[in-house]
Amino acid sequence: MTAGAAVAARSSTATPRSIEPWIWAAIALLAVCLHLGRAAVPWAATFPAEWTLPAQTWVSRFVKWLYQDASLGLFTFQELTRGIAWVLQWPLEAAKSLLSTGFERGMGQQAVLIWPPLSWVGVTGVLTVMSCYARDWRLGLLVCGCFLYIAVFGQWHSAMITLSSIVIAVPLGVAGGLLLGILAFRHPMFERAITPVMDLMQTVPVFAYLVPILVLFGFNPVAAMIATIIYALPPMVRNTTLALRRVPTEIVEFGRMAGCSRRQLTWRVMVPAARSGLMIGVNQVIMLSLNMVIIASMIGAGGLGRDVLTALRSLDFGAGLEASIAITLLAIALDRLSQAFAARPPSASSPDEFRPAWRRHPYLLAATSVVAASWLLGWLIPAVQQYPEELQITTGALINETMKWLNVNFFDVIEALKAWVLLNLMVPIKRLFVALPWVAVVAALAYAGWRLGRWRLALLVAALAGFIAVTGQWEKAMQTLYLCGLATLVACALGIPVGILAARHERLNRVVQVIIDTLQTLPAFAYLMPVVMLFRVGDFTAMLAVIAYAIVFPIRYTIFGIRQIDPTLVEAAVASGCTRRQLLWKVQLPLAIPEIMLGVNQTILMALSMLVITALVGTRELGQEVYIALAKADVGRGVVAGICIAFMAIIADRLIQPWVAAHRHRLGIA
Repeated sequence: MTAGAAVAARSSTATPRSIEPWIWAAIALLAVCLHLGRAAVPWAATFPAEWTLPAQTWVSRFVKWLYQDASLGLFTFQELTRGIAWVLQWPLEAAKSLLSTGFERGMGQQAVLIWPPLSWVGVTGVLTVMSCYARDWRLGLLVCGCFLYIAVFGQWHSAMITLSSIVIAVPLGVAGGLLLGILAFRHPMFERAITPVMDLMQTVPVFAYLVPILVLFGFNPVAAMIATIIYALPPMVRNTTLALRRVPTEIVEFGRMAGCSRRQLTWRVMVPAARSGLMIGVNQVIMLSLNMVIIASMIGAGGLGRDVLTALRSLDFGAGLEASIAITLLAIALDRLSQAFAARPPSASSPDEFRPAWRRHPYLLAATSVVAASWLLGWLIPAVQQYPEELQITTGALINETMKWLNVNFFDVIEALKAWVLLNLMVPIKRLFVALPWVAVVAALAYAGWRLGRWRLALLVAALAGFIAVTGQWEKAMQTLYLCGLATLVACALGIPVGILAARHERLNRVVQVIIDTLQTLPAFAYLMPVVMLFRVGDFTAMLAVIAYAIVFPIRYTIFGIRQIDPTLVEAAVASGCTRRQLLWKVQLPLAIPEIMLGVNQTILMALSMLVITALVGTRELGQEVYIALAKADVGRGVVAGICIAFMAIIADRLIQPWVAAHRHRLGIA
């Protein structure tokens, strides 16, 4: 029996459909009774403060013990972490010197430049040659255009600082993820052990573990790089395990018959055979590392992330947008380049081994020539080494004036819209969620888990929700749920119709794909600046920022869900006389529901991750707890609040996944 069939069988026998509405009605009645009778049973309506576990204190004491007292024999734990930071600082400084600052002799004001960094012409030329080698001249033109924008708009120095961190963090993340993924593939017990850890690493907000990293590794670019590696590592682990499992058994058996040892079978047979799947993991590590650049700038990383953060603090939308676009173009260039290398077939050995080296390796020769020529010309022509300031352009002033004009001319309309939505929609929903008795909410989640996955899932979701209550975060969690749920609902209500239209019209789909690709690569902080300038601070502003950040996923998954339907089913429906409207509602949407629900799941996860950032604009929920903890260096407060956010994401994911599996089974979809 397949997993989907097992889920469907459990869900079909868990509760008769005739009495299921009555169970939900009973839970709703319980919530109403507990709310009205909170004077009689106050512990059931509001979790008692005297029952709260001091988890924050425990975490803070543990980290303090690690930092001050923990010993590993020859050295302390603090010396270990500082030693790791010292080791990682060397390659990071080398990359920074190569790309940004140049190689210097001496320290401070006595430092003397002995070798300049790679020029903007050299870096752009080398990456263009690599793009042509990986795919064709079109990709080379795209990559060249991305880096030309960065130079022309005056973002080159900051972009190279960011790139220097990426070129060190990505190989470390890929290597660590590859090794852990191979171990998980070889040892099922190890995989079961690290799966919850991977889930927490992907769902705990980055802000939550910035504080312990800051305490253990110090305030410096190395600590920021370590945070980036932790954030980007899980997709590589999961993709490695999945790619190795998808290696055809024939290839594995052939390797064994050839006499390969276990080590040789892994590294010389399976890993090369899983190359395409592994490169997907590499691509994810690159993209997630670039997503971290702004957050990493809070603990010592410079570059484009610091530029965006500075612009946000001063509400300089023009400068922030230009730096955000530079991050986006850097992400697009590296993304397309890594995808091209993933899709490129392995090079066949040349039959003519006696050809000159310059004919056998023309792209290597071209890249070397570009670096050498740009270095020599850089000494003679300063504009080749560094893009001239007088030729740089900016649209920052124009963008700021446009935002100012909108504020002046549409202030009354904007404020009226904001007040109406707050008073008639957001505030009533917020009061409803905050007033929900914790006992009734836990009971509803437990029944939903039992209905979808029987006792194991019921106990899991009840335990995760119970943890939120016993750590004293229930009210904050309900405010988080209200804001995240409302933003998710609006994002899906807007995104799913757009996805349906794009899936049914090819020309519109091409336009929509460009837009959502751009939105997905924009840093999360870039969404805050325009909404803050137009709508000030508060829950309404936070909701708009979350919607703009998360709306990509319902659009993308809806398009994918409709377009992956078997064309023969669509042709059969058309042949049977279905109108275009009937085809959509009777065939395409029912078959695409599993993928659409996965998009809803991703929307929830992205909304929760964005809420920590929206704490900057005055929200009062778990995201604010994490941000306050970062500002006060309160390790326990940040970690506990971050774990609560992660548990909310895991609850949503664990409830949606079995529902999708059961729905697929009912539709007969593999």
